[in-house]
Amino acid sequence: MARVLVVGAGLTGAAGAALLRGAPRGQVAVWDKARGAGGSGGPGGGRETRAWRVSCVVCRVCRGVSRRSVTRCRAGGRMSTTRADRGSADLGAQFVTCEPELAGPRLSFYEELVTHGILKPLTAPVEGLVEREGSRNFVAPQGISSVVKYYLEQSGAEVSYEQQVTHISLRDGRWEVSRKAGPPEQFDVVILTMPVPQILQLQGDIVNIINASQKQQLESVSYSSRYALGLFYEAGTGIAVPWAARYIADNPCVRFISIDNKKRNIESPEIGPSVVVHTTVAFGSEHLDSDPEEVQQIILSHLQRIVPSLPKPSSIKCQRWRYSQVTRAVPNCPGQMILHTQPLLICGGDGFTRSNFDGCIESAMSLAEAVKPHLQQFQTQAAKIPPD
Repeated sequence: MARVLVVGAGLTGAAGAALLRGAPRGQVAVWDKARGAGGSGGPGGGRETRAWRVSCVVCRVCRGVSRRSVTRCRAGGRMSTTRADRGSADLGAQFVTCEPELAGPRLSFYEELVTHGILKPLTAPVEGLVEREGSRNFVAPQGISSVVKYYLEQSGAEVSYEQQVTHISLRDGRWEVSRKAGPPEQFDVVILTMPVPQILQLQGDIVNIINASQKQQLESVSYSSRYALGLFYEAGTGIAVPWAARYIADNPCVRFISIDNKKRNIESPEIGPSVVVHTTVAFGSEHLDSDPEEVQQIILSHLQRIVPSLPKPSSIKCQRWRYSQVTRAVPNCPGQMILHTQPLLICGGDGFTRSNFDGCIESAMSLAEAVKPHLQQFQTQAAKIPPD
């Protein structure tokens, strides 16, 4: 039985693992460095590299709310849903857009998620949303992370979190994969789906296995960066705005605001509302390495000017997405790149296609198509081994 490791429990990794279910002679494991499913995703999102959960007391900027304590918090990536005591919010991807004429064979993925209630049509009003003719927008009522969790469950893979891969080396015809916590393990196939810069940071034999041409292509990939803010409220709090989400065109800091529970159509008297704010890319780049407490206050001050009626939240979470959307992908790429053939080492993700649901699924399909023949080889080899 071939051991297959998928590094990254984002949309590409989860869907790729699901596509490998039932493949001959394959036993799939998924490792992710975060505490939960998330990874790469869609519009306005990003990959989590550092996040801060903030308890609030008194401050003039946010109507009586300020920072009292700041602790490091690790969550999933752009397809993650942040849970709080009084509700939840999608700090990364906000909704999924399907363009049937472009989706082609990937259209069935959207239909399957709708059939199982993971996705539902976006019916709430979104100000400033530019829609292409024929496109359809969907939201995830249980949070955008439910999409990734669905695929992980379908995969039947052994999923392990807080497993940050550090080294990949060849050992007796297999890949030895080392991590920060736990002993190294050996695999017959390794699939890398994390952001491209993190692939280039890996140590071990992989450093010399990536040839000069591949390295040049990988180094050409670029990402935008941004911050996201989640504001959580007590049950029964009213937020008096006529929209569920709004794109902001004339603010140097804030690009998008969402009343998250209203957008997902899950308003309930028992669950407090939540507000999500995404910054502009320019603001994210300018403040990428700034003090998060200072960044939070700048965002809040702009938010107050845009929505002066916004009530006092009971808690706030500020999250920095270092790897938000891909602005330049690997050129002329079929959705994946084979770094080594025997044993197979392959990488994929939105850095090899584009930063949306469709791009991640396209990469997952390409990865699965490339991996299955290698698993077939193990089945052939097993058939040749005489029984004891």
